[in-house]
Amino acid sequence: MNLLLSFQQFIQQENLFSAKDRLLLAVSGGIDSVVLCELCQQAGYDFVIAHCNFQLRGEESDSDELFVKELGKQYGKQVLVKKFDTRAYATQHKVSIQVAARELRYAWFDELLGRDITHQPSAISHLLTAHHLNDNIETMLMNFFKGTGIAGLRGILPKQGKVLRPLLFAKKETLQQFAADNGLQWREDSSNQLDKYARNYFRNQLIPLVKNVYPEAENNLAGNLQRFKDIELLYHQAVYQHKKKLLEYKGNEVHIPVLKLQQTRPLHSVLYEIIKEYHFSPDQVPEVMALMASETGKYIQSASHRIIKNRHWLIISPQQDGASATIIIEATDKKMAYPQGFLTFSTIPHSSFPIPDSPHTACLDAGSIQFPLLLRKWKTGDYFYPLGMPKKKKLSRFFIDLKLSKTDKEKIWVLEMNKKIVWVVGYRIDNRFKITPSTQQVLQIQSKALDI
Repeated sequence: MNLLLSFQQFIQQENLFSAKDRLLLAVSGGIDSVVLCELCQQAGYDFVIAHCNFQLRGEESDSDELFVKELGKQYGKQVLVKKFDTRAYATQHKVSIQVAARELRYAWFDELLGRDITHQPSAISHLLTAHHLNDNIETMLMNFFKGTGIAGLRGILPKQGKVLRPLLFAKKETLQQFAADNGLQWREDSSNQLDKYARNYFRNQLIPLVKNVYPEAENNLAGNLQRFKDIELLYHQAVYQHKKKLLEYKGNEVHIPVLKLQQTRPLHSVLYEIIKEYHFSPDQVPEVMALMASETGKYIQSASHRIIKNRHWLIISPQQDGASATIIIEATDKKMAYPQGFLTFSTIPHSSFPIPDSPHTACLDAGSIQFPLLLRKWKTGDYFYPLGMPKKKKLSRFFIDLKLSKTDKEKIWVLEMNKKIVWVVGYRIDNRFKITPSTQQVLQIQSKALDI
């Protein structure tokens, strides 16, 4: 293999960067990053070297730093060095040494990207790391055993934001041959031989054992990486189509018809893809599936949202100021508190019933009301049939007619039944639920502020 030609072709094929870009190369001093430097130099790319000294191996770490500085002199390139107290960071943030090192280096790289470090006309545009095909195979296997799903099985991507990995096509042995052919020198990291790190165990123990049984294992796994990458693309396309059919967006809520959801296949995966962006975990998927068969009013919640069963719908709504965005009112409730005050409920015979002339009291035909009711804030797109009007009107227009201020509108709640607004609390009931000559029982609801 002509590694330089394959390197340039891969960059073009994956559209990683252009020949005019100024690049930041993450260089540890090991063979992989040294080969990356040499390839970029031979290809004529403009680059700056960045080296992290994690101070984990004493003199060995300092020697790596000196080696990289000398490498920069050989290429006539600027070398940026950052020393980290990695152990202190790991202790402070309660993470492993490996996690600490990764967080520290990428936070620093992020600071460097986009900066005019070299005082040239253009700033650094991309970070290049020396991850190769064997790294990707190890990542895929580790993700498989950790159970990370399709996204983990496709391994590392060549391009993730401004982080580029232009050596993912090449095997380790190819890099080693290139280094030998070009007389390159590099540093050996002694920690790479320690099997206490998961990646090293896979590299030094597990994969060699597998190759004893399946000599072509690495080539087969490399093929799987591409297949899983394509499968992930198809997977997301299918999920998008399911979401398009199932989800109805109403203001800041998502409404999902239960019957349609129950008929969806594969239900478990589609359901997780729907709820995960609202901070629900994979372990909560069975709870949502049980929620579909539960009675109205049941719900589960995440740190930011909750999913509530409302008759034939699941409603995903955000938690607001530590309180639920939707309050369930059962038939047995006589008094219900909410952020604007509280509601009281009573049922009175219609005969000779005097209708109060107050917008804070709703008098409804009890026979047309089915519990539970939902008490929630109004949202864009809401509409109702104002008392005395045969046509529907959007609440936004209704509020304009009333000349309500923005702050007044922010305080308005509505009482809803089966996705129909029964009462704009404190303003007007819906014409469809008014008292008629055939009304036998009147449901009277009074709204009172907290200071009353």
